[in-house]
Amino acid sequence: MSSPHQNKILLFYRDNRRMPTYSEIMKILGFKSKNAVYKLVNKLIEQGIVTKDSSGRLSPLRMIGELPLLGLVEAGIPTVAEEQDLDTISLDDYLISDKSASYMLEVKGESMIDAGIQEGDLVIAMRSTVAKDGDIVIAEVDGGWTMKYYRKTGSKVWLEPANKNFKNIYPEYDLKIGAVVKGVVRKY
Repeated sequence: MSSPHQNKILLFYRDNRRMPTYSEIMKILGFKSKNAVYKLVNKLIEQGIVTKDSSGRLSPLRMIGELPLLGLVEAGIPTVAEEQDLDTISLDDYLISDKSASYMLEVKGESMIDAGIQEGDLVIAMRSTVAKDGDIVIAEVDGGWTMKYYRKTGSKVWLEPANKNFKNIYPEYDLKIGAVVKGVVRKY
């Protein structure tokens, strides 16, 4: 369970991609002395949240929302691989470029399976009223909402499924883009 102080430090880390200095922590948290910061930092070290190097610089050990990035895995012919602790990666930072304009939707149906999007998956969508040809979009077409590839040739627009058992959707009246899909999450 994280504390409000820890959350403020984590927000600084996410925004600046570095840990704050003691002076910055004092300012962020409204502490009156560096001694209070020193006590808090020691508590975070004891909890295994941060570490301090010989020069006193703080480094995250395991930040909330971050997982270790251990290397590559071969999806073709099996090869010898060694685990390497390369870095940590925040799934939010990796999948979401604008948190205030992003949301998740659960997928229902099979019209996008050839794009690797299956029923029950979660898609991460970013609000937008424009899309490029080939983007996967959340669109309102003739009053109903759907997720498909956005296609445009000249002034002609349509929605294309990623499943040969479904037909292209050509709007009779109106097609409005609501969001562009930025990622997919599947839990096994």
